[in-house]
Amino acid sequence: MGVIQELLKDIPVPKMAKVKQEFDRSQIDDLSEALQEQLARDEVKQTVKPGMEIAVAVGSRGLDRLVETVAETINYLQQLGAKPFIVPCMGSHGGATDEGQKEVLEHLGITKENVNAEIRSSMEVIKVGELENGLPVYVDKISSEADGIVVINRVKPHTAFRGPVESGIMKMISIGLGKQKGAEACHQLGFKHMAEHVPAMAKMIMSKMPILFSVATVENAFDKVKALEVLLPDEVEEREIVLQQLAKDSLPKIQFDEIDVLVIDEIGKNISGDGMDPNITGRYPTPYAYGGPDVTKMVVLDLTPETGGNANGVGTADFTTQRLVDKMDRDTTYANGLTSTVVGPTHISTALPNDIQAIKAAIKTCNILDFTKVKMVRIKNTLEVSEIEVSEALLDEVKQHPDMEQQSDLYEIKLDEQGNLA
Repeated sequence: MGVIQELLKDIPVPKMAKVKQEFDRSQIDDLSEALQEQLARDEVKQTVKPGMEIAVAVGSRGLDRLVETVAETINYLQQLGAKPFIVPCMGSHGGATDEGQKEVLEHLGITKENVNAEIRSSMEVIKVGELENGLPVYVDKISSEADGIVVINRVKPHTAFRGPVESGIMKMISIGLGKQKGAEACHQLGFKHMAEHVPAMAKMIMSKMPILFSVATVENAFDKVKALEVLLPDEVEEREIVLQQLAKDSLPKIQFDEIDVLVIDEIGKNISGDGMDPNITGRYPTPYAYGGPDVTKMVVLDLTPETGGNANGVGTADFTTQRLVDKMDRDTTYANGLTSTVVGPTHISTALPNDIQAIKAAIKTCNILDFTKVKMVRIKNTLEVSEIEVSEALLDEVKQHPDMEQQSDLYEIKLDEQGNLA
């Protein structure tokens, strides 16, 4: 027996119980009708003229009903006589290549066949100006040459900074439309200043580029659209502040204040830009964001297939598995840190041979006297937290919480022959 196995062999693993968490489920049922109603505003219609070539900027996130939203917007523009096309609007994602970004959109269902518009992808940008501090501001060259630009994105809390405007339309304009060079410029001075730089860059771009309108959505705790607004450029900042607060109020959460050990089955870029949403885990890649539970030790067990080996976020955890490390594409992962300038999440946390050793290591190091009373929570990923598993030490809190309900008796964790969770 090796030294690691010897250190962990007597660490008890708690029995777990299934728990259901309740969140607000309000959503827009007829998204097409809601979008058409917003687009029907005279002020929006007046921005579109027959014959205009219009770049519709679409990002790399898996927004709820993204294909429907994009297709409906394309159809609206075509009915007004315009000639819309799609541009990837995702900073450095997709490996920071034109073909890679096109593939990201196609993976999300944004194809010519599905939305009735071609995709024009390039990493070439133009410089539109500089902020007062000297930071350059860039815009996708293809979009800059269009007669108009329409931006589609979800408004939600950022994972690395706090401010009135975080992740949404203005970030899509400043970083997404800026491609790799724009993303790099916006991150150059760090997340400490992002709350200032994102809106400043976006306002400069909106003043110099033919941005017609944007389509902003807010999703509920189950990633379903609960609010949708079409915004003109002079409406974006004021309304995004309001939508940002609605998004924060709608976040799902793990409804415990303190957790000794948090086990996360999978992380990936399709889950969050950070692999796992820090707003859920309470673990942030920078000191400029906050919220969520106080977690002493965190374990991530595997990568999603969709992340393509991008393990960004694994360094935020304390322990992981060799299985995850073996799946890791280091070039793709490290590119995240090199662009964002935040390299902690791309580090490789302590990697152990299997799931049970990683979990035992977290329990051993969680700084409690009695390991049999460990407050442990297990989730599949940070997108799916309506059903979780908790240890016996947390069941009294479950009983007292109005939005949690125990769904099963306590049971032993099942393992396969390799020591991984069955």
